[in-house]
Amino acid sequence: MKIEFTPVIIIGAGRSGTNMLRDAICKAPGFETWDCDEINPIWRHGNTQHADDAFGVELATPAVRSYLRSKFIAQWKRQGQPKYLVEKTCANSLRVSFIASIFPEAKFLYLVRNGNDVAASASKRWRGEMEIPSLPYYISKIRNTPISDLPHYGWRFLSSRADIYLGKKQHMSFWGPQFPGLKDLPTDTPLMELCAQQWASCVNTSDEAFAALEPSRWIKTRYEDFVANPHASIRAVFEFLEVDVSDSLIEKTTSDISPKSVGKAKKLGQDFNETVRNILAPAMVKHNYTD
Repeated sequence: MKIEFTPVIIIGAGRSGTNMLRDAICKAPGFETWDCDEINPIWRHGNTQHADDAFGVELATPAVRSYLRSKFIAQWKRQGQPKYLVEKTCANSLRVSFIASIFPEAKFLYLVRNGNDVAASASKRWRGEMEIPSLPYYISKIRNTPISDLPHYGWRFLSSRADIYLGKKQHMSFWGPQFPGLKDLPTDTPLMELCAQQWASCVNTSDEAFAALEPSRWIKTRYEDFVANPHASIRAVFEFLEVDVSDSLIEKTTSDISPKSVGKAKKLGQDFNETVRNILAPAMVKHNYTD
């Protein structure tokens, strides 16, 4: 099943700025995306019973490969057959090799953000403080969920929030990328430790996959560098994608980018204990974060 466009897959842990990057590049001519914020049910179709979102290449069966390629082609046609089709499901940070094997045409944009800031921001999502109650949002989610999988995801949606609704817990049972081992953690694991482990698992798994992937297929950007110098950062992204870059295009695509969320953990007065710092430390050091 031939693909006549370039799938652009943005990889990053939840709360790492992947929406920002997607929205920026999709302002450029020839770039389109999906009508849904994330399409995890599509990525998981054929593997819905897998325990987590970490998919190895062995799960890219012929049926799964055919299904995913057909879904991308259908979306490409709906969007007017653009040169680039962009997707940014955060759980994909746990299955880069799986995606790379299914889409050899794909280019990957890897976005890494300070783990302290991600953990602080993600904790708000785990507590349900940033839910999007808009009906169109949920309709788009349903529309991009395979019909046969709807009962599975309906139950997951309700069960993840049940403890909050019943007043049993202060946060959801799960949110964002389902990393290996999440279900085995004690139910009283502190929320910030969950957030730290989620970020570390996403980053470490992505690092390992990209180390084995051809350098010509991916480019890495740190969130903090991107928002500090968006002109240079977006230029590097477009040049990697072999897009003609003009000053007017740079201005158009970076007009909404702001560094105001850098240092979010400190701004929120978040103080991490030693356990959380130890979880974050290896990946923080690798990506040149000092605090």
